[in-house]
Amino acid sequence: MSKENFETLKDSIAAIEPADTKIPNMPVDVYVQEASDLHEWSKEDQSQLVEVGVPKAYFDEMETRIGALRYAQSVWNKDQYTKEEAQQEWDEVSPKAYDLKNEIEHAFRFAFRKRPDLLSKVQGIELGTSNADLVQDLSDLAALGLANLPLLTAINFDETKLDQAANEASNLSGLLAKANGERKEDSSPKITRDKAYTYLKQAVDEIYEAGKYLFWKDEARRKGYYSRYLNKR
Repeated sequence: MSKENFETLKDSIAAIEPADTKIPNMPVDVYVQEASDLHEWSKEDQSQLVEVGVPKAYFDEMETRIGALRYAQSVWNKDQYTKEEAQQEWDEVSPKAYDLKNEIEHAFRFAFRKRPDLLSKVQGIELGTSNADLVQDLSDLAALGLANLPLLTAINFDETKLDQAANEASNLSGLLAKANGERKEDSSPKITRDKAYTYLKQAVDEIYEAGKYLFWKDEARRKGYYSRYLNKR
Protein backbone atom coordinates (compact mmCIF):
# COMPACT_ATOMS: atom_id res chain seq x y z
CA MET A 1 0.00 0.00 0.00
CA SER A 2 2.84 2.39 0.81
CA LYS A 3 4.18 2.09 -2.73
CA GLU A 4 0.77 3.00 -4.12
CA ASN A 5 0.69 5.99 -1.78
CA PHE A 6 4.06 7.10 -3.08
CA GLU A 7 3.03 6.67 -6.70
CA THR A 8 -0.05 8.80 -6.04
CA LEU A 9 2.02 11.68 -4.66
CA LYS A 10 5.36 11.26 -6.46
CA ASP A 11 4.85 14.27 -8.75
CA SER A 12 4.02 16.55 -5.81
CA ILE A 13 6.97 15.19 -3.84
CA ALA A 14 9.38 15.59 -6.76
CA ALA A 15 8.21 19.17 -7.28
CA ILE A 16 9.57 20.29 -3.90
CA GLU A 17 12.53 22.58 -4.48
CA PRO A 18 15.93 21.62 -3.03
CA ALA A 19 16.01 24.84 -1.01
CA ASP A 20 12.71 23.90 0.61
CA THR A 21 13.63 20.29 1.35
CA LYS A 22 13.99 19.44 5.03
CA ILE A 23 16.11 16.76 6.67
CA PRO A 24 14.42 14.63 9.37
CA ASN A 25 15.28 15.74 12.90
CA MET A 26 14.25 12.42 14.43
CA PRO A 27 14.19 8.77 13.34
CA VAL A 28 11.81 8.51 10.41
CA ASP A 29 9.96 5.53 11.87
CA VAL A 30 9.25 7.62 14.96
CA TYR A 31 8.11 10.55 12.84
CA VAL A 32 5.79 8.35 10.79
CA GLN A 33 4.21 6.97 13.97
CA GLU A 34 3.77 10.44 15.44
CA ALA A 35 2.12 11.60 12.21
CA SER A 36 -0.24 8.63 12.38
CA ASP A 37 -1.04 9.43 16.00
CA LEU A 38 -1.69 13.06 15.09
CA HIS A 39 -3.99 12.00 12.27
CA GLU A 40 -6.13 9.97 14.67
CA TRP A 41 -6.01 12.60 17.42
CA SER A 42 -7.05 15.47 15.18
CA LYS A 43 -10.06 13.74 13.61
CA GLU A 44 -12.51 14.97 16.21
CA ASP A 45 -11.10 18.50 15.91
CA GLN A 46 -10.96 18.55 12.12
CA SER A 47 -13.80 20.98 11.51
CA GLN A 48 -12.35 23.48 14.00
CA LEU A 49 -8.87 23.13 12.54
CA VAL A 50 -10.16 23.73 9.04
CA GLU A 51 -12.00 26.83 10.28
CA VAL A 52 -8.73 28.38 11.47
CA GLY A 53 -7.02 27.78 8.16
CA VAL A 54 -5.73 24.23 7.93
CA PRO A 55 -6.43 23.00 4.37
CA LYS A 56 -8.93 20.14 4.36
CA ALA A 57 -6.67 18.43 1.82
CA TYR A 58 -4.13 17.87 4.60
CA PHE A 59 -6.58 15.64 6.42
CA ASP A 60 -7.73 13.93 3.23
CA GLU A 61 -4.14 13.19 2.21
CA MET A 62 -2.55 12.51 5.57
CA GLU A 63 -2.58 8.71 5.35
CA THR A 64 -1.31 8.87 1.78
CA ARG A 65 1.54 11.21 2.76
CA ILE A 66 2.44 8.94 5.65
CA GLY A 67 2.50 5.91 3.37
CA ALA A 68 4.60 7.75 0.79
CA LEU A 69 7.25 8.61 3.37
CA ARG A 70 7.23 5.08 4.74
CA TYR A 71 7.88 3.73 1.24
CA ALA A 72 10.59 6.30 0.43
CA GLN A 73 12.34 5.47 3.70
CA SER A 74 12.24 1.75 2.89
CA VAL A 75 13.80 2.37 -0.53
CA TRP A 76 16.56 4.44 1.03
CA ASN A 77 17.19 1.82 3.73
CA LYS A 78 17.55 -0.85 1.06
CA ASP A 79 19.94 1.39 -0.89
CA GLN A 80 22.01 2.03 2.24
CA TYR A 81 22.18 -1.67 3.08
CA THR A 82 23.46 -2.52 -0.39
CA LYS A 83 26.19 0.09 -0.13
CA GLU A 84 27.21 -1.02 3.35
CA GLU A 85 27.52 -4.58 2.07
CA ALA A 86 29.71 -3.34 -0.79
CA GLN A 87 31.95 -1.46 1.63
CA GLN A 88 32.32 -4.55 3.78
CA GLU A 89 33.20 -6.65 0.76
CA TRP A 90 35.72 -4.02 -0.40
CA ASP A 91 37.40 -4.11 3.00
CA GLU A 92 37.69 -7.88 2.72
CA VAL A 93 39.03 -8.18 -0.85
CA SER A 94 41.09 -5.02 -1.36
CA PRO A 95 44.10 -6.12 0.76
CA LYS A 96 44.71 -9.04 -1.61
CA ALA A 97 44.39 -6.68 -4.57
CA TYR A 98 47.01 -4.39 -3.03
CA ASP A 99 49.28 -7.41 -2.53
CA LEU A 100 48.86 -8.34 -6.19
CA LYS A 101 49.61 -4.79 -7.28
CA ASN A 102 52.77 -4.66 -5.15
CA GLU A 103 53.93 -8.04 -6.43
CA ILE A 104 53.50 -7.04 -10.08
CA GLU A 105 55.22 -3.69 -9.57
CA HIS A 106 58.12 -5.46 -7.86
CA ALA A 107 58.52 -7.82 -10.81
CA PHE A 108 58.22 -4.99 -13.34
CA ARG A 109 60.94 -2.95 -11.66
CA PHE A 110 63.31 -5.88 -12.08
CA ALA A 111 62.19 -6.91 -15.57
CA PHE A 112 62.34 -3.32 -16.86
CA ARG A 113 65.52 -2.33 -15.02
CA LYS A 114 67.37 -1.66 -18.29
CA ARG A 115 64.44 0.25 -19.83
CA PRO A 116 64.18 3.72 -18.27
CA ASP A 117 61.12 4.47 -20.38
CA LEU A 118 59.23 1.50 -18.94
CA LEU A 119 60.51 2.12 -15.41
CA SER A 120 59.14 5.63 -15.66
CA LYS A 121 55.70 4.22 -16.48
CA VAL A 122 55.86 1.89 -13.49
CA GLN A 123 56.85 4.79 -11.23
CA GLY A 124 53.91 6.80 -12.53
CA ILE A 125 51.55 3.97 -11.67
CA GLU A 126 52.99 3.72 -8.16
CA LEU A 127 52.26 7.36 -7.33
CA GLY A 128 48.57 7.05 -6.44
CA THR A 129 47.44 5.64 -3.09
CA SER A 130 43.64 5.96 -3.12
CA ASN A 131 41.17 3.13 -3.66
CA ALA A 132 40.36 4.52 -7.10
CA ASP A 133 44.10 4.47 -7.88
CA LEU A 134 44.23 0.78 -6.97
CA VAL A 135 41.58 -0.04 -9.56
CA GLN A 136 43.27 2.02 -12.27
CA ASP A 137 46.73 0.77 -11.35
CA LEU A 138 45.76 -2.89 -11.74
CA SER A 139 44.32 -2.14 -15.18
CA ASP A 140 47.40 -0.14 -16.22
CA LEU A 141 49.80 -2.82 -14.95
CA ALA A 142 47.95 -5.52 -16.90
CA ALA A 143 48.15 -3.47 -20.09
CA LEU A 144 51.82 -2.58 -19.59
CA GLY A 145 52.77 -6.17 -18.89
CA LEU A 146 50.92 -7.57 -21.91
CA ALA A 147 52.69 -5.03 -24.10
CA ASN A 148 56.11 -6.18 -22.85
CA LEU A 149 55.74 -9.91 -22.35
CA PRO A 150 59.24 -10.88 -23.63
CA LEU A 151 60.86 -8.91 -20.80
CA LEU A 152 58.61 -10.60 -18.25
CA THR A 153 59.15 -14.05 -19.73
CA ALA A 154 62.87 -13.53 -19.35
CA ILE A 155 62.52 -13.35 -15.55
CA ASN A 156 60.06 -16.27 -15.41
CA PHE A 157 57.15 -14.01 -14.43
CA ASP A 158 53.76 -15.74 -14.06
CA GLU A 159 51.78 -14.19 -16.92
CA THR A 160 48.46 -15.29 -15.44
CA LYS A 161 48.89 -12.54 -12.86
CA LEU A 162 48.30 -10.00 -15.63
CA ASP A 163 44.92 -11.55 -16.38
CA GLN A 164 44.22 -11.65 -12.67
CA ALA A 165 45.04 -7.94 -12.38
CA ALA A 166 42.73 -7.06 -15.27
CA ASN A 167 39.89 -9.09 -13.78
CA GLU A 168 40.42 -7.59 -10.34
CA ALA A 169 40.31 -4.09 -11.81
CA SER A 170 36.98 -4.83 -13.47
CA ASN A 171 35.43 -6.40 -10.38
CA LEU A 172 36.75 -3.82 -7.93
CA SER A 173 35.57 -0.93 -10.08
CA GLY A 174 31.92 -1.88 -9.69
CA LEU A 175 32.35 -2.72 -6.03
CA LEU A 176 34.03 0.61 -5.27
CA ALA A 177 31.27 2.51 -7.07
CA LYS A 178 28.67 0.91 -4.80
CA ALA A 179 30.75 1.44 -1.68
CA ASN A 180 31.39 5.10 -2.49
CA GLY A 181 27.69 5.67 -3.01
CA GLU A 182 27.16 5.19 0.74
CA ARG A 183 28.97 8.45 1.41
CA LYS A 184 26.99 10.55 -1.03
CA GLU A 185 24.44 12.64 0.81
CA ASP A 186 22.93 13.73 -2.50
CA SER A 187 21.99 10.20 -3.60
CA SER A 188 18.64 9.93 -5.35
CA PRO A 189 16.93 7.68 -2.75
CA LYS A 190 17.93 10.05 0.04
CA ILE A 191 16.73 13.13 -1.83
CA THR A 192 13.40 11.43 -2.48
CA ARG A 193 13.12 10.38 1.17
CA ASP A 194 13.84 13.92 2.36
CA LYS A 195 11.26 15.37 -0.03
CA ALA A 196 8.64 12.83 1.07
CA TYR A 197 9.41 13.80 4.66
CA THR A 198 9.08 17.47 3.78
CA TYR A 199 5.74 16.87 2.08
CA LEU A 200 4.34 15.13 5.15
CA LYS A 201 5.90 17.70 7.47
CA GLN A 202 4.02 20.50 5.69
CA ALA A 203 0.73 18.98 6.84
CA VAL A 204 1.93 17.85 10.25
CA ASP A 205 3.39 21.25 11.20
CA GLU A 206 0.27 23.08 10.10
CA ILE A 207 -1.98 20.84 12.17
CA TYR A 208 0.34 21.02 15.18
CA GLU A 209 0.38 24.81 15.12
CA ALA A 210 -3.34 25.17 14.60
CA GLY A 211 -4.05 22.68 17.38
CA LYS A 212 -1.84 24.59 19.83
CA TYR A 213 -3.62 27.81 18.87
CA LEU A 214 -7.11 26.39 19.23
CA PHE A 215 -6.58 24.57 22.50
CA TRP A 216 -4.23 26.93 24.27
CA LYS A 217 -6.47 26.78 27.34
CA ASP A 218 -7.39 23.10 27.03
CA GLU A 219 -4.42 21.00 28.12
CA ALA A 220 -6.33 17.76 27.60
CA ARG A 221 -6.66 18.48 23.85
CA ARG A 222 -3.50 20.55 23.38
CA LYS A 223 -1.22 17.70 24.48
CA GLY A 224 -1.99 15.84 21.27
CA TYR A 225 -0.48 18.62 19.16
CA TYR A 226 3.12 18.23 20.28
CA SER A 227 5.86 15.84 19.25
CA ARG A 228 6.47 13.54 22.21
CA TYR A 229 9.89 12.65 20.82
CA LEU A 230 11.08 16.27 20.61
CA ASN A 231 9.53 17.21 23.94
CA LYS A 232 11.59 14.55 25.70
CA ARG A 233 14.86 15.96 24.38
